[in-house]
Amino acid sequence: MTYELLSGLVLFAFASSITPGPNNIMLMASGVNFGLKRTLPHMLGVSLGHGAMTLILGLGLVQVFDVIPWLRTALTVVSVAYLLWLAWKVANAAPPADAREGTKPLTFLQAAGFQWVNPKAIYMSIYAQTNFTTEGAGWPGAVAIAVIFALVNLPSVATWVWGGTQVRRWLDGPGRLRAFNWTMAALLVLSLYPMILPSE
Repeated sequence: MTYELLSGLVLFAFASSITPGPNNIMLMASGVNFGLKRTLPHMLGVSLGHGAMTLILGLGLVQVFDVIPWLRTALTVVSVAYLLWLAWKVANAAPPADAREGTKPLTFLQAAGFQWVNPKAIYMSIYAQTNFTTEGAGWPGAVAIAVIFALVNLPSVATWVWGGTQVRRWLDGPGRLRAFNWTMAALLVLSLYPMILPSE
């Protein structure tokens, strides 16, 4: 990989990982409701799960979508349903003091699996594997892109968890916390618009 491609990949990975999206909205909400320590599996699941998906897509799954176009539509339907369910869970998250008795943060495997129904994450992976590889790079190139993306992604998403832990102290009242959770849920639903609106 040339220096130009590497620097472009790092910049793209940072810009796409740090900007708002389903992962970051849920991570911030988890930071508020559960704190940094309990959100670590969720955070690691996002970064490592996305890295694994980037690798698998780079090794050939993109071609599968081209051969079986209805698979992309099916994935979109599943994505919308799952994101709506997650938005409901975020909106009804228990206050931190009651979290052990009510809702729980996403596990590592849940967060990793979520990448496959997260449209932003999928498009990030496809774009990275199709625009930052060199001709003839083969599987080593796909591995390099996935590893670099995961390394840049982890500190980026950690910023959102940390932000949630900082906001937490200002949300000590149940009314404020409920308003925050419903706002995060609404933003999560709004993040669906790119895959619901027909592309031109």
